[in-house]
Amino acid sequence: GPNGAGKTTCFYMITGLVPVDGGRIELDGHDITQMPMYRRARLGIGYLPQEASIFRGLSVEDNVRAVLEMVEPDKAERERQLTALLEEFRIAHLRKQPSTALSGGERRRCEIARALASRPTFMLLDEPFAGVDPIAVADIQELVRHLTRRGIGVLVTDHNVRETLGLIDRAYIMHAGAVLTHGAPQEIVEDADVRRIYLGEQFTY
Repeated sequence: GPNGAGKTTCFYMITGLVPVDGGRIELDGHDITQMPMYRRARLGIGYLPQEASIFRGLSVEDNVRAVLEMVEPDKAERERQLTALLEEFRIAHLRKQPSTALSGGERRRCEIARALASRPTFMLLDEPFAGVDPIAVADIQELVRHLTRRGIGVLVTDHNVRETLGLIDRAYIMHAGAVLTHGAPQEIVEDADVRRIYLGEQFTY
């Protein structure tokens, strides 16, 4: 949806950062509407905000280790999982680097690896292409596909319509704080209201 449609606010409600005005939030059939944020996280909700969320004072490996220390008590297992995550997201060669030295794509990989350290079953990615060079867009798309292959549900918001539509199974178009319509990508592109309000009549997919 366009700027101000309510996409990030919707994510804030799902994670528990802001309370809801009405309706329900369900995860796997469980009503989590009134749950505090820490309980939602324990149920498996992970969140990657659109702003850079890297721990700037830490190295790449310590960014991931900081989360693992909260979920894995055994030090040897913690270090094994750390190495596995760094290798999985192709940042093992950067593990000792300060996180502030990473490129946009490398930073996103580090942030996603850190988010996965908490073992989520459902990830919210708020504008994952923001601040990423065009050459790294395909890399981020592959990271999202990798999450789904891991069995993790993914909800994405973004302004890069073409990149996002090529990535998803289902789209929800928001306008003025409400869901305008939803459907498969091709259905969304062909919707007259979506073209009038958001995509424009000249948009092709």
